[in-house]
Amino acid sequence: MSCGTAPAGITAWRQWSAGIASAGQPSVAQLGAVAAAGYGVVINLALHDAPYSLPDEPATVTALGMAYVHIPVIWTRPTAADLHVFFAAMNEHRQHRRFVHCARNMRASVFVALYRFRHEGRAKSGILADIRTVWEPDAVWTAFLHQALAAVEGERGGRQ
Repeated sequence: MSCGTAPAGITAWRQWSAGIASAGQPSVAQLGAVAAAGYGVVINLALHDAPYSLPDEPATVTALGMAYVHIPVIWTRPTAADLHVFFAAMNEHRQHRRFVHCARNMRASVFVALYRFRHEGRAKSGILADIRTVWEPDAVWTAFLHQALAAVEGERGGRQ
């Protein structure tokens, strides 16, 4: 994982791999920089009606030539269903560079880490360390993270 150079200074930018980055809420100009950096899809995990949200992010993103996916994850109630929709969106767009964001890269960093754990075989210790480069998850997100990790480990038959 590398912090990478954030296009136009986007808050909490993390370049997780050549094809996946996440950050906090970008401005319209910053979304332009994301497009110019070669990203083909934007996945927004925040709510559209939040005070930090752009007035019409879907139209902005599509006008820049990128696909837009909105998965509204309620901060105090992340769910396994949210995560599975995210996994499906990431896999559907795997031929593109994917930029995932939320308000401050907290939701996004956890969801991306879980994706990388499940779909890219990253080690649990590695993804937990990656998340901690962004934030220290609170009780709600720690419980969600451990439930999701246990589910993936169950799918793997306990293999790490």
